[in-house]
Amino acid sequence: MMAGRKNNILVPEAREGLDRLKAKVMNTTDPNAAKYEAAQEQGIHFNKGYNGDIKAKDAGKVGGSIGGSMVRELVKMAEQQLKNKNNLQ
Repeated sequence: MMAGRKNNILVPEAREGLDRLKAKVMNTTDPNAAKYEAAQEQGIHFNKGYNGDIKAKDAGKVGGSIGGSMVRELVKMAEQQLKNKNNLQ
């Protein structure tokens, strides 16, 4: 588990799948690199290692960008699943 991670997953077994989704939406193979990718896209200087000196606003932009992309992808997947289910009936 990464240092500083405070979110609790309702289904701990889903961690691997969520990490794969994070990597997918950020177009990277490494889910741990996603935050650096998002920071770069936002123009925020983010170091590998300690980043305790960045503004909370900037950290929120990075996390929000990743989380928002993940939510959009999850909604898209659910809609597709519902569409497929309705086509079978």
